[in-house]
Parts: sequence; C-alpha cells; structure tokens
Amino acid sequence: MSSPLLFSTIEVTRQAFYRTSLSYAIVNLKPIVPGHVLVIPNRPVPRLTDLTTPELTSLIASVQNVGRVVERAYGGDALTVACQDGKAAGQSIPHVHFHLMPRKYHGDYFSHRMDDIYPALERSETDLPRDFRNLKVSSVNHPFKVDADEDRLPRTLEDMEQEATWLRGFFTEECHDTDAV
Repeated sequence: MSSPLLFSTIEVTRQAFYRTSLSYAIVNLKPIVPGHVLVIPNRPVPRLTDLTTPELTSLIASVQNVGRVVERAYGGDALTVACQDGKAAGQSIPHVHFHLMPRKYHGDYFSHRMDDIYPALERSETDLPRDFRNLKVSSVNHPFKVDADEDRLPRTLEDMEQEATWLRGFFTEECHDTDAV
C-alpha cells in the first residue's frame, strides 16, 4: 500500500488522482475554475530551489502530464499554470505546488478579462490553511461552485474524492509511465 500523501502537514491522499515516485496531483479544495488542480512534490519543501534536480524534473513532467489531461477532461483551450514560490509571492502552504487551471476562450468566468484569474488565485491562497482546517466530510451534494462565486464554500472531502476518482480514470487509460497513478 502507498504511503499517505502530505501537503505540508495536511493529509491529502483521498484527493490525489495522479502519483509518481517523486510527485503527485490533487483536486483543489476551493477551485477557481472547474478542473483547477495542484501538482506537488512528495517531499514537503517550501521553495523550488529546495528541490533536487530529479524532484524538479518529476514535478515539471507531472505538470505537463496532468495539464494535458485536465485541459482535455474539462474542455479547455489552454492552461494557466502558476507557482507562488515563497510566502512573499503569496504562497500560504509552505510546500511547493503548481496550480493548473483549464481555461476557455468562451464560457470561462474570466474569459472577458483573462488576467483577473491572478487576483482570484491570490485570494484563494490566503484562505487555504483555514479552509483545510475546517474541511468537512459530508454526503450532501452541492452544485459545483468556483472562487468567482461569492457564496462558494470549500468542498467536502467526499466531493473532492469523487472528482479525483473520475480524473484517475483518464490516467489509467492513457498513462504508460508505470510510476504514475
């Protein structure tokens, strides 16, 4: 059995849908757009410069592999890829991570002002530690809401696990890397 996955000190194994020996991907507690996921190195380090060359190589390869899948799965035309490398850059969880957000020319909440996604990401990062502490397990199904929705609450563990299971299926069909999933 695989060891539990930690995002800093937060156990996120049930939210994971992609895994290699050095990195993994999880669905987001409070996605800004549908398909907003995080790609994270296994070893909890706060900065990119703290990663070894093999860890960084795995992380970037995972960003590429996961990005390709989430863009297609969510009908995206492109991806916004962001890394807030350190507290002064807006990082709220002291563990390197990349945000991958599928984007659309039409129908994307931010399609009329594409760069508005960055302040939304910064607001989302600020609340992340509190939202993880308050994570709820519930079987009540709520409509999918994103950060642009003013009344949006953090998703339940069950909601995230359901999305992770769905995304995992894309990798078992396509992934030829025996290290992944």
